[in-house]
Amino acid sequence: MNALGFPILSLMLLVPLVAAGVCLFVSNNTARWLALGATLVDLALGIFLWGAYDIGGPQWQFVENAPLFGRFSWALGIDGIALMLIMLSVFLMPICIAASWSSIEHRIPEYMAAFLLMETLMIGVFAAQDIFLFYIFFEAGLIPMYLIIGIWGGAERIYASYKFFLYTLLGSVLMLVAMLWMVNFAGTTSIPVLLQTDFPPEAQTLLWLAFFASFAVKLPMWPVHTWLPDAHVQAPTAGSVILAGVLLKLGGYGFIRFSLPMFPEASAELFWLVMGLSMVAIVYTSLVALVQRDMKKLIAYSSVAHMAFVTIGLFAFNRQGIEGALIVMLSHGLVSGALFLCVGVIYDRLHTREIDRYGGLSDNMPAYAVLFLLFTMASVGLPGTGGFVGEFLSLLGAYRANSWVAFVATTGIILGAAYMLYLYWRVAYGKLDKPDVAAMPDLNKRELAMLTFIAAVVLWMGVYPESFLAPMRNDVGTLLARIERANPGGDARIAMSASPKPAAVEHDGNVPKAAEGGH
Repeated sequence: MNALGFPILSLMLLVPLVAAGVCLFVSNNTARWLALGATLVDLALGIFLWGAYDIGGPQWQFVENAPLFGRFSWALGIDGIALMLIMLSVFLMPICIAASWSSIEHRIPEYMAAFLLMETLMIGVFAAQDIFLFYIFFEAGLIPMYLIIGIWGGAERIYASYKFFLYTLLGSVLMLVAMLWMVNFAGTTSIPVLLQTDFPPEAQTLLWLAFFASFAVKLPMWPVHTWLPDAHVQAPTAGSVILAGVLLKLGGYGFIRFSLPMFPEASAELFWLVMGLSMVAIVYTSLVALVQRDMKKLIAYSSVAHMAFVTIGLFAFNRQGIEGALIVMLSHGLVSGALFLCVGVIYDRLHTREIDRYGGLSDNMPAYAVLFLLFTMASVGLPGTGGFVGEFLSLLGAYRANSWVAFVATTGIILGAAYMLYLYWRVAYGKLDKPDVAAMPDLNKRELAMLTFIAAVVLWMGVYPESFLAPMRNDVGTLLARIERANPGGDARIAMSASPKPAAVEHDGNVPKAAEGGH
């Protein structure tokens, strides 16, 4: 039991799990409404959790701990970073249910149950405070997404689902071996205790590489990204939304929770591995996106490029970079999800994702064109949107660590503008000379509500990012205090200056006011 007097995190896990079980025994329409109701209840609990979170309080809040057997325990608790990622999950989930309302026509109860199970597992990853409990949630999330792609996906869904499953599962085998060694060394499975454990420097490199094998696939990083375009193209619209919106963030969360604070010396030693792969990813996948003819595949490749900004920010080892990486994770989760919804809207009408089949949609679908333009500009990083805040801070952090990394990353923004604006121009502008395209109706009320809600949060994040940065700021300070030994050179020594008091980080002259929320 925590300070609230009831186990709110366990309740947030239980609500969708129970609803998933009930969904299997009800009619199609009842399953839809039950899934929507359960996800809205979790969203309400998440909003309450955000409101009750004490920004100036201890690092771990809403802690629950019930020993089960041996060293394993049901241990839950969140910090500000986990809070924001849980909020992203519970916000997108009812939108995914709404997006599937009419497009999914067979095995609807099973489909809704899979999404509800996915919600339980995603929240569990961010809330787990036992390392083996984290691993169970982390790996179990493969199962419902594998089923969603394999059963309700496109023509090549079996190939895409197997590729997704094998890539992500094989990457995690080494991580489990590393966890077993860590627990044996530290004598505990508690993540908060492991975060304070100093592992031998000679062992850190192997441990870091073992975790990297899993997190790099999940993120995904080049060259282990090839499962993502296939998974996105074959997945149903809502599957693509939750895959890009939340599941890709599990890799970034893993770097923040394990790789950086637990293995700081190894993080410094392998700094250039991450930066090198990230720079290649930004340029290469942006160029690949430029020549795509399938809208989903273009957005999938753009996701790889955008997630490279996350790794560049995290491994800049400074406040601006880490805060920027976190905002990129949140913003990309919203914007990429919205872009996949935009693709789904016109796919439901014309049943093709071929870019050349469209054109002139701004004439007969003006509301769609306006919202699609907003999300396109947010993906490019237009000031006033969350994408700008995250990419600006990530680049600032990268520049302070190494100016060449920042230079290469900046080319990714230019290429991103090229492929996203080229996509929008081909879809929304030009002559409306295809009869079937001209007959497409504009957004209905359900579609308009889904996209408007996301648009409002994207603009909120861009105009007042302090709302999202404030809960995470002390935790970024705690992380910096832990990794301050990791100095890969350049300006990182100055940039890594952090408060000696992790729970209440003081801002000093080394941190520009922009990093304190005045973006």
